[in-house]
Amino acid sequence: MLQVRAPDPSPQPYTKAPGTEPLPGYVLIEPLGRGGFGEVWKCEAPGGLHKAIKFVSGDTESITSDSAQLSQELDAFQQVKAIRHPFLLTLERVELVGNELIMVMELADRQLGDRLHECQQAKLPGIPRDELVGYLREAAEALEAAGEPDAVLRLYLTPGREGSGEPVSLALVSTLPGDLDERRARGISLISLLGVRAEAPWLLGGVKSTSYAVNMAAESEARARGADDAVFVRDDGVVLEGPVTNLWWRRGSKLFTPSLELGILAGVTRAAALEAAPAAGYEVVEGAYPLSELLEAEEVFTTSSVREVMPVVRVDDRPFERGPGADALQAALRGMATA
Repeated sequence: MLQVRAPDPSPQPYTKAPGTEPLPGYVLIEPLGRGGFGEVWKCEAPGGLHKAIKFVSGDTESITSDSAQLSQELDAFQQVKAIRHPFLLTLERVELVGNELIMVMELADRQLGDRLHECQQAKLPGIPRDELVGYLREAAEALEAAGEPDAVLRLYLTPGREGSGEPVSLALVSTLPGDLDERRARGISLISLLGVRAEAPWLLGGVKSTSYAVNMAAESEARARGADDAVFVRDDGVVLEGPVTNLWWRRGSKLFTPSLELGILAGVTRAAALEAAPAAGYEVVEGAYPLSELLEAEEVFTTSSVREVMPVVRVDDRPFERGPGADALQAALRGMATA
């Protein structure tokens, strides 16, 4: 049984409005995400192309934490803007207008699941065979070229390069970390971080490609403090997620996990765990929970596509015993993968 507890506090209002032009020729269409530090919108750029436009508020002349973050993001985005690669979304404009940082970048707001839904809406049974076979062929070629017996495969579907009118699919392969089983056996330690993901949901946490720099910084901070990974918390103490993981904890036969309403990543493994939990004897409750509630749990673990289910044995200074929930879900996920 799945219960959802509504996040608290109430969502903040958007400061922009559809139809307005924050930059000449860029007309806002609809919001894509928001947070206490800024927001991101879909817009129509000159020539009728759709782009993503982000707004970050602050004051580069003051010394507040928000202003320091704004200055750091301005420097970072200026560097990223210079990168050109066919497999990367490009940042087209980064401008400081008053006390607001405005960034325009290519829009990649679709996943392969969106394409499936689009086909189903068109009364098709699924993605057309030839199209789907093309994606699978690319995946097979990438795996063969990598020559790795255990590897991470990522499939991407993008709108394609500007003006081409043709979507581009990518298959990327990387080596599977060799110490996953060892880490799973001993359990991992986490530190809680209040940072840009908590203060700036405009980064589109649900879209992995826009969040890697923050994730890498968080993982680096965790290692510097003697931990394996981090967990992001909001400024009011609400637990969000890890840099590349979803967070879970258990009390009795109930599993708790942050709700997607908080703007966290809708992880594929998270969804599979939600599906597998009832058969494993667990009720799942999604909601907005303070870190203090997690620290009172009997068991904590994370999920991700690469690491699967990873037991947690320490969060900050609070130790945890390994529990049955992580092992049960790990076995269930492996069963689903080989069924």
